[in-house]
Amino acid sequence: MSFFLTLVAAPGQLDPGLVERVTRSVGADPPIVLSPGEAADLPCHTPPDPADLQSLLDGLPVDAVVTPAAGRRKRLLLADMDSTIVEGETLDELARFAGVGERVAAITARAMAGEIDFKGALRERVALLAGLDVAALAQTWAATRLMPGAHALVGTMRAHGAVTALVSGGFTFFTSRVADALGFDRHRANVLLDDGASLLGRVAEPILDRSAKLDSLRELSAEHGIAADATLAVGDGANDLEMIRAAGLGVAFHAKPIVAEAAAARIDHTSLRALLFIQGYTASEFHA
Repeated sequence: MSFFLTLVAAPGQLDPGLVERVTRSVGADPPIVLSPGEAADLPCHTPPDPADLQSLLDGLPVDAVVTPAAGRRKRLLLADMDSTIVEGETLDELARFAGVGERVAAITARAMAGEIDFKGALRERVALLAGLDVAALAQTWAATRLMPGAHALVGTMRAHGAVTALVSGGFTFFTSRVADALGFDRHRANVLLDDGASLLGRVAEPILDRSAKLDSLRELSAEHGIAADATLAVGDGANDLEMIRAAGLGVAFHAKPIVAEAAAARIDHTSLRALLFIQGYTASEFHA
């Protein structure tokens, strides 16, 4: 076989009958169960037609990703943080403490959809936080939840020798804590400035934007001698587009339309566990 079509559903929700129908329709070899009732690999000699595949799935909450059989397991993971590795947007949550949550969230939505410049949008949002007590950072972190499957994704890839990096347009206050919680090897983000008591309404320059995320992918690949096709990048917003396009496996995770349409792979329904299944890992190989 030359390709794998991976089907992933919520645990216990992948119907064996559906797997059989898809196998027959795309002319795949017998399926390989990656996680009973959750994920299966269908070995294919040619990639299935995307429109035909979507017709077969008929709107079911099942993610379907086609990957080449060669080099499936990636050696570098580059992940966005907000709405990818953690639930929600930490800047939006921080803004609630400043009483400007709705204003900031509206700007965030436009920036992530690619409607406005990321750098300008970040400066505008951070300016609205001027004077906010730094204690709000810890309060926001206490309410932040990791995305389902995040522990498995990072732990499993590290256990199998991959380098893992968290690269965010958010702030180092949060990326440092997420990196510690999950075991990321590296983290990069913007530095939110304060005077020891209150936020100044500014971030340190230069701002980490979409081009800086792409630079991180290239720099870490070169540093560790990892070829581009052995890299995986995942994110949800417009500032993730360049690294997703450049990675060997670029994944749009519950992403904005501009990202989902451009990515080679998209996960719309399931958790970050799907990123392991599409690399051919079985659930028994997962490390939390």
